[in-house]
Amino acid sequence: MFLTISTRGDAAHPATDLGYLLHKHPDKAQKFSTSYGTAHVFYPEADDRRCTAALLLEIDPVALVRRGKGKGRGGAPDAALAQYVNDRPYAASSLLAVALSAVFSSALRAVCTARPERAATPLPLRVEVPALPARGGPDLVRQLFEPLGWSVSADPVPLDTEFPQWGDSRYVRLVLESEKLTLAEALRHLYVLLPVLDDAKHYWVSSDEVDKLLRAGAGWLPGHPEQKLITSRYLSRRWSLTRQAMERLELVRLAEADDSEVEAIDNAVPEDTEAAAEEKPAPLAVQRREAILAALRESGAARVLDLGCGQGQLVQELLRDVRFTEIVGVDVSMRALTIASRRLRLDRMGERQASRIRLVQGSLAYTDNRLRGYDAAVLSEVIEHLDLPRLPALEYAVFGHARPRTVLVTTPNVEYNVRWETLPAGHVRHGDHRFEWTREEFRGWAATVAERHGYVTGFVPVGPDDPEVGPPTQMAVFHRADTEKEAKAA
Repeated sequence: MFLTISTRGDAAHPATDLGYLLHKHPDKAQKFSTSYGTAHVFYPEADDRRCTAALLLEIDPVALVRRGKGKGRGGAPDAALAQYVNDRPYAASSLLAVALSAVFSSALRAVCTARPERAATPLPLRVEVPALPARGGPDLVRQLFEPLGWSVSADPVPLDTEFPQWGDSRYVRLVLESEKLTLAEALRHLYVLLPVLDDAKHYWVSSDEVDKLLRAGAGWLPGHPEQKLITSRYLSRRWSLTRQAMERLELVRLAEADDSEVEAIDNAVPEDTEAAAEEKPAPLAVQRREAILAALRESGAARVLDLGCGQGQLVQELLRDVRFTEIVGVDVSMRALTIASRRLRLDRMGERQASRIRLVQGSLAYTDNRLRGYDAAVLSEVIEHLDLPRLPALEYAVFGHARPRTVLVTTPNVEYNVRWETLPAGHVRHGDHRFEWTREEFRGWAATVAERHGYVTGFVPVGPDDPEVGPPTQMAVFHRADTEKEAKAA
């Protein structure tokens, strides 16, 4: 089982920088033990102009059989010969993907302290896999890799060169070339798509595979045209896991679409209207954050969750106030969390300040024990991005399971939309909004949630409170009923 990764160098950057990125020295041949054999890393060529790293995986057939996955796909469990005579030692599969992840783990995460700028820069890359099982043939190989920026050559391997009439096997010789991708992106593509093309895994697929898929697919899988096929095959066609992954990918897509435009549109407030005023008012996003901070301070919260934190604007404001001793930003989008990390400059933050903050990937549609026990949680412009049938899942995850003492929920007031001449009648403020509520609808939902989960609620206008149509943003402030009683008793 064999794979090579090559790159070219120039006057400013020698090709041997590949050794720094992979954390494997070009002058050494190294080997690593795996559950099923031994992985070898060596460099067939390494100079300033061209460098090639090779990963050779030697499979131990006995170890594979002992773990119950020795037989080839479709092989009868009681066929002893099939357990040893199959393509596992020779063709790229999930075995190679797992070895790739273990041997090049730092490169997969784009971690390179010696050459950090190279880790973040696209490289001229060439990847070769001599024997790749491809269920779906060369056409499927191209459908999977070309949308990711690869130039693809997938030549079928004949069953027998001496008997061409027998036709082609299900294997291809794969060559990928690109100058648009970083090394980490390339490795993540291979980690996911090698087992997808083989359409078989050498280990039992459990629920943690969903997290692995979303981590490796961050930045490219949510928008891939073959997302459903990739997800289904990667999860060994287990429908419950596939459905869970597809739901989370959809949340990522919506979050990323919103993140790309949130500051520009900021709920469709027209710039010319603001410019016409003698003194330009603060943007609605700023007013919203100020209202949230005031409510949090009034509640006495010290440990705060920002649920759906996006690119970290609110987290940044919370960090400036020392009364907030623990701040956790949660978002389903790894891209948004990466931007938030850069905005906050976490890599340069002092140890004491950094100890106050944590960014966590997670879906608000599922219960998460990491979010329990906090003083307050904020859902700022989040609920309107969910389909209405999925709101009960978020409701239970936050109010029923996490149960912070205080919950703040902000959402657009659809009645105010008529005050913006640039927003066509009947249109929502953002293309990803699944609904926008009137004040009565929002209050009705909040009252139901409060009664169901033991909270009391109040409402705060955000932005100018128009006497006819109300404020542009409405905020509900939920306090857990048991803490309200304790406060009154004290």
